[in-house]
Amino acid sequence: MFSQSYLFLYLLIFIALIAKNTSLQIAVGALLLLKAIGLDAKSFSFIQSKGINWGVTIITIAVLAPIATGEIGFRDLSAAFKSPFAWIALLSGIAVALLAKGGVNLLSSDPQITTALVLGTILAVSLFKGVAVGPLIGAGIAYMAMRAMEWFK
Repeated sequence: MFSQSYLFLYLLIFIALIAKNTSLQIAVGALLLLKAIGLDAKSFSFIQSKGINWGVTIITIAVLAPIATGEIGFRDLSAAFKSPFAWIALLSGIAVALLAKGGVNLLSSDPQITTALVLGTILAVSLFKGVAVGPLIGAGIAYMAMRAMEWFK
């Protein structure tokens, strides 16, 4: 019960509790539960292969919910294009989506990067009151920085 993976997960949940990061607490708790009841061998590879897509789907649902409730409509959309800040937001949304695409590619080709991204997120949340938005954007930024470094070599 005190394997390296358990100790690592216990450390992460301890940090998540200190940082008051509910998402990380739930994630680590779910993994610990799956390990404790013996479902880790069957479920972890499935979660690892499908989890990012599930997360993106849930985030997309959350972002689209105001449209479904009627809080955001066509009038809001047309009004948004009249504001320079809305254009900045539009371009930022495009940039973030492209960064996330690079992040997905990086995480699938170099999974050990995930460890550094999770540690960076935990440190930012616990020490600097940051917000954990997930590893995709961090991976995307890392991907772009790595490509830039290769370009300058």
